[in-house]
Amino acid sequence: MGWNRNLRGFFMKRTLAAAALLSALLLAPAQADDRNAVLAMVPDESPSIVVTISVPRQELRVVVDGVEMYVWPVSTARQGAITPAGTFKAQLLSANHFSRLFNNAPMPFAIFYDGHYAIHGTTAVSMLGRPASMGCTRLHTDNAKKLFEMVQKRGQKSLQVVVVREEKPAATASLSR
Repeated sequence: MGWNRNLRGFFMKRTLAAAALLSALLLAPAQADDRNAVLAMVPDESPSIVVTISVPRQELRVVVDGVEMYVWPVSTARQGAITPAGTFKAQLLSANHFSRLFNNAPMPFAIFYDGHYAIHGTTAVSMLGRPASMGCTRLHTDNAKKLFEMVQKRGQKSLQVVVVREEKPAATASLSR
């Protein structure tokens, strides 16, 4: 019986000591910067990077935390192929990918978002700004690397990909009365 009481006392002291330590760490103002640093390392579940690919404009816009950071020329699907429209999440990141569908074509810094459709770098930079791909969204490899590293740093769940094939007309005021 005495042994059981001593063991219980030991665990109680350890639990109280741990609780005191945790309280001190969480409540100490001097530790605020450390807490913020730890919280910053926890990836946010909601998308903080939104990539919008405009097929008519052949451009890709990158918005990070609500601020537009980049607008890059791209090549989407050429005639006879399709870049799927919709809203997608990142499915796979592959820094040094080669296509199994198209003759082992290089797809550097690939971000797959809909099956075999991806955003990736290209060596055909002269084609950027006009349709040229078999459905993927190609961009300059330097830009693909920037986007890839941004998503890699924040985590796949941080990315939302929006592909639009039609531009929405701007709202116009009615001229007739």
